[in-house]
Amino acid sequence: MAKINISPLGFFERYLSVWVALSIALGVGLGHFMPSLFQTIAGLEFANVNFVVAVLIWVMIYPMMVSVDFTNFKEVAKKPKPFAISFVITWLIMPFSMTALGILFLQHIFAPFIAEADAKQYIAGLILLGGAPCTAMVFVWSRLVSGNANYTLAQVSLNDVIMIFAYAPIVAFLLGVAEISVPWNTLILSILLYVLIPMLGGYFTRKKLSAPKLDSLLLHLKPYSIIGLLATVVLLFAFQANVLLEKPTAIAMVAVPIILQSFLMFGLAYWWMRKARIPHNIAAPAAFISGSNFFELAVAVAISLFGLNSGAAFATVVGVLVEVPAMLWLVSIANKTKHYFDANS
Repeated sequence: MAKINISPLGFFERYLSVWVALSIALGVGLGHFMPSLFQTIAGLEFANVNFVVAVLIWVMIYPMMVSVDFTNFKEVAKKPKPFAISFVITWLIMPFSMTALGILFLQHIFAPFIAEADAKQYIAGLILLGGAPCTAMVFVWSRLVSGNANYTLAQVSLNDVIMIFAYAPIVAFLLGVAEISVPWNTLILSILLYVLIPMLGGYFTRKKLSAPKLDSLLLHLKPYSIIGLLATVVLLFAFQANVLLEKPTAIAMVAVPIILQSFLMFGLAYWWMRKARIPHNIAAPAAFISGSNFFELAVAVAISLFGLNSGAAFATVVGVLVEVPAMLWLVSIANKTKHYFDANS
């Protein structure tokens, strides 16, 4: 069995929300004072794919895909129950609950404060978030709760494979329910560009390199993944600088359904795992997968489908801002309630 080395939260990961907040401020400032620069960047695109953003997204996603080890699928085969629970919540509940929360808050509760067209765009971004289970940061949350690293990796790897086939149909269906039309060819192209190609790149990288060289490569790539994320945040908020300055409360309103979704899905998965007598070192990481999102993919798809200046892209970036503090809170809860699982073992 391959052993997985997952480092704990580093300086940048631990304060990711701070860096995202600073990137938001920088992006808004640059966008307000240098609008022509970002108009030029926005024009560098082909087939709804912005070249600058595409490069930054690949910089984010490729290191994650290099971490995926498909040989660990046997871990799921040995203990299928945790994955079955996680699968039901992640693919059959999570996308629909996020859509429902988005519609409830953005089209009803917050309706007096949000234009109808903006609300639809924000909901589209939430749908893109809700349909993509966490791929990268869950490794960090797993380490912080002393999770089973190999089983966590096996679950993430299997979810990545499912995502290739399930993400586009689920997202297209839910966008249709929310009366938001999207071009199928652009949606499929986004999956190919931001899931399949990086996954194949990661697979062949793992196959070619020895274990020591692979660990060295991942350590080298790690900072670039965060830099790519923060640079993307700067761009997105620069493109929407004037809108944000006019509507600063939009971030808080979009954040509400995202935070509720994280706590509800984590809580459901965590409770179900305990009832099923799943060990805590498997149950907690599996619950984190259900409670968090692959926001890098959601950002990329939102940009491809709706554009850099869209409310959908904005909503996915709000997901980046709120996820880390929310998940660190859930890590604390998981560690404090571990004894409930020990009592059942």
